[in-house]
Amino acid sequence: MQATNPVKIHPSWHSVLEPEFSKHYMAQLRQFLQQEKQVGKTIFPPGGQIFNAFNSTPFDQVKVVVLGQDPYHGAGQAHGLCFSVMPGVRIPPSLQNIYKELHSDLGIPVPDHGCLQPWAEQGVLLLNATLTVEESKAGAHQGRGWEQFTDAAVHALAEQREGLVFILWGSYAQKKGAFIDGSRHLVLKGPHPSPLSAHRGFFGTRPFSQANAYLQSRGQAPIDWALPPVSALRRVAVEI
Repeated sequence: MQATNPVKIHPSWHSVLEPEFSKHYMAQLRQFLQQEKQVGKTIFPPGGQIFNAFNSTPFDQVKVVVLGQDPYHGAGQAHGLCFSVMPGVRIPPSLQNIYKELHSDLGIPVPDHGCLQPWAEQGVLLLNATLTVEESKAGAHQGRGWEQFTDAAVHALAEQREGLVFILWGSYAQKKGAFIDGSRHLVLKGPHPSPLSAHRGFFGTRPFSQANAYLQSRGQAPIDWALPPVSALRRVAVEI
């Protein structure tokens, strides 16, 4: 997790977030993760994928920001992008609801997998507030410092960029993005897509078409929200 380690972080993000790596909270977080591993705990995602969101979506290419909370805590699920799972892994319920809204909004067929890597590579920053989790223990690494790190990333985007789309699903994401200036960016808020809250107003919010309309109004290319079939993603599974 040090700025000099081999963990993949795109150079554009490295220059933005480098000051965070030398702060005390990050040293504490690093020590915490090392201690957890030393006592035999399994941590997700694997070390090389912890910063996948930053590696997949360069700072100057971000168009859309989706804020999540925690990585998935089951084996083989998390790979560093919020709401996304590796090809071949069962699609989680929240992502199933996201796909339902995607189909309703844009008529895009429901994908046969849960890997959102193609979105990330088009400029959709899929960022969890907490970047690691202990196996089978949701929220186990909350309050350890990750939130400060990801806050720095969101602040940098909101203050140094203009014309971004921030998709804030649920109260947690909305609180994390409460400072974002709606006159400089498009801020889309709605209930979380989890089965517990999706029917309270998530369906019908049309975030995908709204995001694209905003991007196009500013002369930017829209996001192709259609995902390729799982057969075309085997390369992704090997490379990330």
